[in-house]
Amino acid sequence: MVAALVTAAGACAGSTEQPADPPASAAQGAGPSEPGPERPGPRSSTSDSEPRPSHGNRRPVTLGFAGDVHFEGDLAALLRRPGTALQPVAAALRRPDLMMLNLEAAVTRRGSPEPKRYTFRSSPRTLRALDRAGVDVVSLANNHAVDYGLVGLRDTLRAVRRSPVPVVGIGRDATAAFRPLEVSLRGTRVSVLAATTKSERTARVWGAGRDKPGVAAAVDPVPRLLRTVRAAASRSDVVVVYLHWGQEYESCPNRRVRQYARELSRAGADVVVGSHSHVLRGAGWRSDGTYVGYGMGNFVWYNQNSVRTGILTLRVRGHRVVADAFTPARIGADGRPRLVSGTRRQAAVDDWRRLRRCTDLAATPPD
Repeated sequence: MVAALVTAAGACAGSTEQPADPPASAAQGAGPSEPGPERPGPRSSTSDSEPRPSHGNRRPVTLGFAGDVHFEGDLAALLRRPGTALQPVAAALRRPDLMMLNLEAAVTRRGSPEPKRYTFRSSPRTLRALDRAGVDVVSLANNHAVDYGLVGLRDTLRAVRRSPVPVVGIGRDATAAFRPLEVSLRGTRVSVLAATTKSERTARVWGAGRDKPGVAAAVDPVPRLLRTVRAAASRSDVVVVYLHWGQEYESCPNRRVRQYARELSRAGADVVVGSHSHVLRGAGWRSDGTYVGYGMGNFVWYNQNSVRTGILTLRVRGHRVVADAFTPARIGADGRPRLVSGTRRQAAVDDWRRLRRCTDLAATPPD
């Protein structure tokens, strides 16, 4: 886990000082095995006009991803003690150099619920809990971030400004909502941005605009997202796009999702990871070298028990993802994930790898 981060999307985050746990063996499905020395805190790129640096002496860095999180219903009680809310998986969340997930809720106690079947909100303590657990970047680019109207949106933006963990995918206008977080990890520049493709109404009503607060909505056409990726690629070593996309409860990516991955790859994205489907999906390499994780499923979620989840860890050298690993977990009756251990661990990793069969992805990077 990084020691400090700077925010994008107009947020103002503090820093943390937490020791990093050494990664477990990738062969065991836990994470890349080169921990390296103590990591310095990432820094913003100093200038958009600086050339993209060479990578001859770059050491590998690790990027971690989990799926959808909220603290709805009975899970709200976990926030009474933010420092231990995700204790069962905190050590695993701290292992990657940079750890990211999606917060599926408006951060507010006020406002009126939107006219939809499910509305989610959470206390500002949520962001503190995620930070304390080892999360380095949070996406709010989803179809629940504005579940409590304009009042809730204003509260959410206020919470983002005060958040100890950087938040991307939401902002006071489109420029802020699409702005990447830019960090340096042991000399490797990483740009991280987030957007939602769900749904047409989200884009029309709560998508950020020129003078309008909201989420980074990338419903067809997606020129702004692609322009942002191209610009990020011109000044960063690695570009990560975290998308809220796809059809719920379908484990295989549909044609539109694959098209998004293809267009983002052509624009310069090195890693594309998704959520929203509420189930795990396959992951691997496109033939052009971009790594795609089609769906991370739920991670902290109510009304579930023994549902598969986990943490995806990628080892990156230069622009390339050179190895992947999956740390399997299951959501318990209390809504929190717990790591799978013993003989069930390798079986869970094998199950995750089999999800790749219905994708256009390969198990190893192209030569």
